[in-house]
Amino acid sequence: MAGSHAASKSSRPIVLIAAGLAGALVVVAVSVWLLSSRSTNHTALPAPTSTHLAVLDSAPTNASTVDSSASIRITLNQPLASNSPLPTLSPSLPGSWERLSPTTLMFVQSAPFTPGQTVTVTIPGGAAGIRSVNGNRLAASTTTTFQVAPISTLRVQQLLAELGYLPLNFSPTAPSTSPGVSTGDEQGSFSWRWTTLPASLTSQWSPGQANVITQGAIMNFETLHNMTADGQAGPQVWNQLLADRAAGKTDPNPYTYVYVSQTSSESLTLYSNGAVVYQTPVNTGVKGARTGVGTFPVFEHLRVTTMSGTNPDGTKYHDPGIPWVSYFHGGDALHGFIRPSYGSPQSDGCVEMPFANAQTVWPQTPIGTLVTVGPLETV
Repeated sequence: MAGSHAASKSSRPIVLIAAGLAGALVVVAVSVWLLSSRSTNHTALPAPTSTHLAVLDSAPTNASTVDSSASIRITLNQPLASNSPLPTLSPSLPGSWERLSPTTLMFVQSAPFTPGQTVTVTIPGGAAGIRSVNGNRLAASTTTTFQVAPISTLRVQQLLAELGYLPLNFSPTAPSTSPGVSTGDEQGSFSWRWTTLPASLTSQWSPGQANVITQGAIMNFETLHNMTADGQAGPQVWNQLLADRAAGKTDPNPYTYVYVSQTSSESLTLYSNGAVVYQTPVNTGVKGARTGVGTFPVFEHLRVTTMSGTNPDGTKYHDPGIPWVSYFHGGDALHGFIRPSYGSPQSDGCVEMPFANAQTVWPQTPIGTLVTVGPLETV
């Protein structure tokens, strides 16, 4: 009995310990399961919505250079309130902000940006700044500044050709994605509008390079738009070229050109749209006052004027009432003048012709018209 009693006593702790271990394992297992369950449920919960209004993206980017057709876009992380303040542009530009989506704004231009212009976009922040539909505001104002690329000589020529101010056509390789508002050069080719143009004119042309044909076309364009005819494609010319291209507004007048021959019987030939439309005998400058040889654009167009100066022999002249005057090179001009004969050097540098003939020529030689004076015949 004593031996069995001792054995019985010694077996109980083992059972109890086993039972205790099992309970502990159950508790641990349940705890691990609960922790695992909570962790899984936590990662499955959606992230809380931000209470801050923020700019996710803006274009053009800061310090970038773009062409004049670039779009200004701003993307936010929250829908903008209908009565929210809007971004501002400096300088102020023609156009308005439109909502492409609840979170995206775009500035729609009513005129192209000026080539060479610097534009700053300010998105207002703080208490008076932009506001979301939930009433959240941008913490602080943000600004982006970008540059509009200058327009190249080639692009000016392309636009002048498309608008009919050059004796050439320009054919783009592919239709422009932003016709009339892009300052970027287009891929394409030039071709002469008429095959009958003389070499004295066509030899002056060089695409992408400044030349007298381009200068004359710009002067003509400037005159028709009431600008100072300096032959330079400045910002005012750029803007008007782009605006006219967008509107399809072309040159209303024919393309005219004058060639003055100083061969044995001096003459003037007037071309209009590639065809010879008029010829007249003329007088050019005498020795000591020769008419300038070369190609020049008409820069002043006067119905009547007074001419004064010094003759080659040193005497002075003062001639009022000179009619139908088109100045093209310094003091050299096409004009009417009474002489006993025409066809030889007799003037002080001008190209003289009978009054009636000058009256015919004058309306067809507006500012910008190119006048080529050929070389003097040598004997």
